[in-house]
Amino acid sequence: MKDREESSGSSGSTTNNPNGEHEPPREINIRPFSSVPSSPRNASSKYDFVKVKVWLGDADHYYVLSRFLVCRMLTVTKIPNHVAVKIALELKKLLIDNSLLDVSQKDLETSLFMLMERRGYGKEYVNRYNMMTKFHHQRVPLVILVCGTACVGKSTIATQLAQRLNLPNVLHTDMVYELLRTATDAPLTSTPVWTREFASSEELIAEFCRECRIVRKGLAGDLKKAMKDGKPIIIEGRHLDPSIYLMTDENKSPSNDPDKSSSKETNSSGDVTSPEEAGSSNTKETEDGSATEEPHSQVEAMTTSVEEELSEKVTQCKIDAETIKETEEKRKPADGSGKAKSGPEPIVISIVLKMAEFDHKALLEEWISSRTCGDKYTSKEKERLITNLKTIEDYLCSFNSQGVTVVNISATTFPQTLDWLHNYLLQRIEEGIRSSENETPAKEVVLKKA
Repeated sequence: MKDREESSGSSGSTTNNPNGEHEPPREINIRPFSSVPSSPRNASSKYDFVKVKVWLGDADHYYVLSRFLVCRMLTVTKIPNHVAVKIALELKKLLIDNSLLDVSQKDLETSLFMLMERRGYGKEYVNRYNMMTKFHHQRVPLVILVCGTACVGKSTIATQLAQRLNLPNVLHTDMVYELLRTATDAPLTSTPVWTREFASSEELIAEFCRECRIVRKGLAGDLKKAMKDGKPIIIEGRHLDPSIYLMTDENKSPSNDPDKSSSKETNSSGDVTSPEEAGSSNTKETEDGSATEEPHSQVEAMTTSVEEELSEKVTQCKIDAETIKETEEKRKPADGSGKAKSGPEPIVISIVLKMAEFDHKALLEEWISSRTCGDKYTSKEKERLITNLKTIEDYLCSFNSQGVTVVNISATTFPQTLDWLHNYLLQRIEEGIRSSENETPAKEVVLKKA
């Protein structure tokens, strides 16, 4: 194979040009596809040992051309991976065979687009390439949430989308949950919420949302970095509640929960009157005028719960304020005018995965039986687990009316679903970039804190 590659690339190749001097403009010789050797996947080429410098802007900075990075960028535009590998190799051969060891970014892209069009990937793919290049240059914050219950393909979808979109950061909420449970004093149990018994579906959803809010706090650092530095991230797992991440106003703290707001009243001195104070007053109204020990302990428990809740809100508000302040400082111009620059709007995309009830039930039963503790579940407990997961799935799908995308997963149409999601995410990214350029708010602007 090596001898065949050497013989095919020996004619007309001037690779030994250590000075890298620019030569007068001349016609570039492009050989037909039949003359380009077909090397096996991930095989190296002699052209990889020759460096091609790509100069940026005013030629003060350059980077060394990488076939791998070119291939990844082409894959983002929906060009098949095996074709992207060939185009990247053809580009490297084209530059080296024509002694173009120093080339500008514009000339490189011109040659790349020409090779793409020769293989049938024309204007549509070129526009996608330019759009994703602008996305990375502008460091547009991007957060993709892949929600769903067990056995619907969240990890597979997230990994495949990360590979297609060239996004290296994928976070799993299951891992965050275990870290918070074992390494911190977070109120989380080793028993998943969907395996427990609840009096009603409302109690199940309330406990599910509570755990999701705790996991959200564990993701605060990564989300803050994504918003501040424009670091794209994909988050997948069973502890994602879309209501926590839905957007309201730009850089605003979350709106108050009406149920929680109605339980507190502010008196004239600014103090907060909470339900436990009412309970303590009722305790005083006893016949003998003395308070019993049992109500006092209940009041202390309620007071501790409210104090913890208020402490969590204060901490979260501090995080929001720091993030907003750092973002505004970063956007201030160097002239000291104090006016914040209009930076790119964050793009937050929530996706809920679901599966047909019959197929999902079959996979869940297989998943339960394969677990180490599967033999401990009785038939009644298995049925309860499946019912709880169905209740949580219905809750997640209810956000479809608020703009969250619900995707049906099937083993027979999985490749087509993956292609659809790839195209959908590209469209959402393009919409986000356009809205930033037009200074109009995007559909989802800033992460709503728990």
